[in-house]
Amino acid sequence: METKIIPVEEGNINKAAMREAGEIIKRGGLVAFPTETVYGLGGNALDESASEKIYHAKGRPSDNPLIVHICRMEDIYAIVREAPEPAMKLAEAFWPGPLTMILWKSDKIPYATTGGLDTVAVRMPGHKTALALIEAAGGYVAAPSANTSGKPSPTLAKYVAEDMDGRIDMILDGGEIEIGLESTIVDLTEKTPVILRPGYITKEMLENVIGHVETDKAILNNGTGQAPKAPGMKYKHYAPKGELTIISGSRGKVIEEINKRSREMRRRGEKTGIIGTDDTVDFYEADVIKSAGNREEEATIARALYRILREFDDEGVNVIYSESFEETAKTGGMGQAIMNRLLKAAGYHIEKA
Repeated sequence: METKIIPVEEGNINKAAMREAGEIIKRGGLVAFPTETVYGLGGNALDESASEKIYHAKGRPSDNPLIVHICRMEDIYAIVREAPEPAMKLAEAFWPGPLTMILWKSDKIPYATTGGLDTVAVRMPGHKTALALIEAAGGYVAAPSANTSGKPSPTLAKYVAEDMDGRIDMILDGGEIEIGLESTIVDLTEKTPVILRPGYITKEMLENVIGHVETDKAILNNGTGQAPKAPGMKYKHYAPKGELTIISGSRGKVIEEINKRSREMRRRGEKTGIIGTDDTVDFYEADVIKSAGNREEEATIARALYRILREFDDEGVNVIYSESFEETAKTGGMGQAIMNRLLKAAGYHIEKA
């Protein structure tokens, strides 16, 4: 299969490209497209065979749910059994935007799309190209991140092409993604709403709209043994090719410990990489040193994380050490989302300095 790549601009929708991409999805094909979070791999959410193609293209287990993307608020009523008041309040507050809600599915959505579950994950993205594509494709697009399963999610189209060239019909290249981490997922099928995946929309933001919200205990540890409802929660994700270890502790001890380990690995002939921040990168010793951004501006770290992990792959780094963001994760904001993705990328390999 030849994968067609078309440059697109969010502020200047290419209507011809949207029609072509929409027809591909209507016919059962796959199109990768930009959202405000990461690039998505889109297929017809109402077509079982299209969902199966998504799983095949990604090498993704078929019991891992897909998110159904919509472009109009009213379209939610066709794909869920009911839209409870908290869901509609959250939709009014955060849609279009980086929030996914889990609700009880209607018969319109096939089990192939929901990973065999009676629930469906729904989101209305905040990227104009994504919304235009969804409308052109018929209104219901199932889309996980557009990467090979287990690898870092793509925030640039070149990484989509690296994983998906020859596997899918088209890539809409919208440049670098704004947020850089997947949407927040909140489960609204229980009595108390539960955050299953942290993201740009924080616990505090949700509680300002609907009151008390709980957080899944598995977000910052290696799972609870329960069957997952959320996309991407069951399997290892976001991992670079190199072995990633997170080092936690005080700033000085972390720098000392990472440098000690990096020197030892380099003596063994390993190519080492370090993920620091703007205020620490000058103190590190390694073959490749990258700043994830400014700890005071979490959005910079969120946007850079997946790109950095991909760049380490590009540069042949096979041993990676990263600073921890544990303290940031405890203070709210996007810190919890950053630490969640970093832990999963490291296979929860975190050690104390």
